[in-house]
Amino acid sequence: MSKTTFLLLYICRKLNDINSVNYLRNMKNLIIIATLLIGLQSFAQVAPDKYYVQFTDKINSPYSIDQPEDFLTQRALDRRTTQGIAIVENDIPVNPQYIQGVTDQGAEILNATRWLNGVTIYTTSSSVLDAILDLPYVENVRALLDMNPGIKKSFFEEEMYGDELYETVTRSADALDYGMADFQISQINGKPLHDEGYRGEGMVIAVLDGGFSGADVHPVFDSLWNNNQILGTKSFVNVGGSVFIESGHGKSVLSCMGANDPGVMIGTAPKASYWLLHSEDVKSENLIEEYNWVSAAEFADSVGADVINSSLSYVVFDDPQWDHIYDDLDGNTAVATFGGDIAASKGILVCNSAGNSGNSSFPWNGAPADGDSVLSVGSVRDNNQRSGFSSIGPTADGRIRPVTMALGSDATVAYENSGVGTGSGTSFSSPIIAGMSTCLWQANPTMKVMDIYEAIKESGSQSNNPDNQMGWGIPDYALANSILTTVENQDIAKLELVTVWPNPFTRSLNIKFNIKTAREVKVELRNIEGTLLYLGDLQISEIGQLTDLGWDWENLPAGIYILLVKTSDGVDVERLIKQ
Repeated sequence: MSKTTFLLLYICRKLNDINSVNYLRNMKNLIIIATLLIGLQSFAQVAPDKYYVQFTDKINSPYSIDQPEDFLTQRALDRRTTQGIAIVENDIPVNPQYIQGVTDQGAEILNATRWLNGVTIYTTSSSVLDAILDLPYVENVRALLDMNPGIKKSFFEEEMYGDELYETVTRSADALDYGMADFQISQINGKPLHDEGYRGEGMVIAVLDGGFSGADVHPVFDSLWNNNQILGTKSFVNVGGSVFIESGHGKSVLSCMGANDPGVMIGTAPKASYWLLHSEDVKSENLIEEYNWVSAAEFADSVGADVINSSLSYVVFDDPQWDHIYDDLDGNTAVATFGGDIAASKGILVCNSAGNSGNSSFPWNGAPADGDSVLSVGSVRDNNQRSGFSSIGPTADGRIRPVTMALGSDATVAYENSGVGTGSGTSFSSPIIAGMSTCLWQANPTMKVMDIYEAIKESGSQSNNPDNQMGWGIPDYALANSILTTVENQDIAKLELVTVWPNPFTRSLNIKFNIKTAREVKVELRNIEGTLLYLGDLQISEIGQLTDLGWDWENLPAGIYILLVKTSDGVDVERLIKQ
């Protein structure tokens, strides 16, 4: 491929006429833009260096779904077994013969992706790309780097280096104190889980971020290192390099979960184990980072991670041709979104920052937070109101986003090599939720990933009236645990078997059964600790039947309660508030 062809590629990209280098092999299309070459030859320099190579198939692979132990750890296999998840073709690694074929042409392999069935590569040679395109098992090649990098910052860089982002706070130490982080765990009512001994032991969290500078020396992580809770690190940006360089953003994110310095800062999952995965290139914003994200998520899957925290969001890139328009945020288009939903299908809870564009002209949740199985996390202030910067919904296909909320305005985070202060951004609300969700899952180990997802939603402060500003609201993890404990292994997805009003209530409660056929239902009322207060068996004979259960609503103490309606079809869970 000549330098002239590369110029044609660049022009076509700017005109949005093509999606791959392969298009240029059709010379008829070159005639259309040939006149654009006049006077532009001096700009025909080198290739954008990094590319994605799409393979056609996985035929003749040495790997098989019948022997998954060859490419998945036992922990990854156990997670699938617990949740009844089958090994399928996209679990099979990329055919190593195909990878070797690309290498033999002179390209440097960066990362493989089995879910997408391709590899990212580095080369500055047009002839290498030509040779790769001629391989019979290569479908296309896609350029992934802007020719003029470094124009825009990723959304978390704005969080990290904004004016007065961090504020150092001095306070006395208390050996049993959460320190400055007390409010952000109290706001989501996470302490009861910790008090019961659920602090993340035996659970694994993968952190996908832009660098963990200082995480290897900061004192809030001493217990992680001393107890071997850092299981490993891997860079998908500087392949084979250190993750403790370039950015301290990942360190601050990790502290929201893994910090364990009593009296100074305790995170939401201080006893969990962690993989630190560097997928974000903080020096620029290019499409290759979405491919890095997918490769990192695949790695997290293969080592058996239970939860992924991704404080990353993709909307705007250095090259505008890659910018996501609103229609792209439909849960099916962006590369990272595709990867997020696949990760969830493997039984991983994917927590992702909603984004920080709420005050902009493009206020929508970015990718991969638009994924239908991704737990998009927005930010609130300490008064439980949405932070103005927190990105909103709906998605392009009309789904509510974000899903849940946590403190992201003046959240407590670790910074530099020893400091603890406050930072703002959905980058910090997401790990607060990820860590507490890990503890919730530890307390309910037989539950499937979407059971955990739904319980978090059902425990939210807006669960009865979710919207596109705050989703299902601020979760109550003690309530979520009670919901999971109460319904045990039943499907807790909201079936809308009943409608209750008013809620909150004071003296009485109206209950309408939305049953289409006559049947028997079992009705339970439990408090937040899961204690059974009332039980009734009813025969519902007509649609919309209003029923007086004869329960003493007026003398019920103020608080949060769970109403469960059970039929042969499943369980409906209603969160009630008595004032």
